[in-house]
Amino acid sequence: MSESYQVEIRPECLRAADEWERPRGSEIQEVVRRTGLPGRGVARVLGLSDNGGRQVRRWISEDAAIPYSAWAILCDLVGYERIWLNRSPGKTPFEPDDDAD
Repeated sequence: MSESYQVEIRPECLRAADEWERPRGSEIQEVVRRTGLPGRGVARVLGLSDNGGRQVRRWISEDAAIPYSAWAILCDLVGYERIWLNRSPGKTPFEPDDDAD
């Protein structure tokens, strides 16, 4: 009989980009595992190149930093919906600049 082992994802990794702390390799591996997809499948979902599975492995081994956008998409896939809107208590949501055209 096999036991299911899950790595807890730290709350600071599930924040909006300006408050985000980069996940550890074990956290990336856990989120990838929860997708149920192989590395190549994850790469395809993220729009990476044909060698994207290698990039996913580099994120897990911490040989390369995972971009926030890739992490946010993976988190959304596994049920941590829209982490880009997850602000600390007391912080206001992002608002467009008045100067923006």
